[in-house]
Amino acid sequence: MRITRFTHSCVRVEHDGGVLVVDPGTWSEPRALVGADAVLVTHEHTDHVDVLRLAGLGVPVYAPEGARLPDLAPLPVTPVRAGQRFTAAGITVSAHGGRHALIHEGQPDCANLGYLIGDGLYHPGDSVHVPDEPVRTLLVPAQGSWLRLDEAIRFARAVGAAATYPIHDAQLNERGLASVAGWFAETVPGYRHLTPGDTA
Repeated sequence: MRITRFTHSCVRVEHDGGVLVVDPGTWSEPRALVGADAVLVTHEHTDHVDVLRLAGLGVPVYAPEGARLPDLAPLPVTPVRAGQRFTAAGITVSAHGGRHALIHEGQPDCANLGYLIGDGLYHPGDSVHVPDEPVRTLLVPAQGSWLRLDEAIRFARAVGAAATYPIHDAQLNERGLASVAGWFAETVPGYRHLTPGDTA
């Protein structure tokens, strides 16, 4: 399985000829979707889903049941619920979690699913839900208005993946990225910083 990181939370997964893209939001590069066979959306926020791009793509899109996607273009979506297993782009996927992490006074309260892809790649979206299945490779959120660094480190250590790579960091400047990456490298075994365009 080949993973290519794009800006913020967008990740491209290539396996046995299938191309699966997770969270191609408005901040990610359009080239992430070139040749995509299917798309997974963790939740409805625009930094994770660009409806206009996906409407023109013409491939299956999977999103949490109850997600309220922007009504900018017709987008046929297959609803997914926590605990569900399905195949996307020829790759087995299971859905975990259920709700977006809270920022303030119960907001935002929207559906969020983490996806365990193939033989153990986990993308949690905007959540630190630990799945009840083994994870070999973790995509750990590095920063967010809903997240403290301590929570991210504890999440990564609880998951215990052999390899851990950052996502959800587009709002950090260079100093912030260096600080966050330094803490992860010191505290999470198997952590390696990937910048947009890097593969693992």
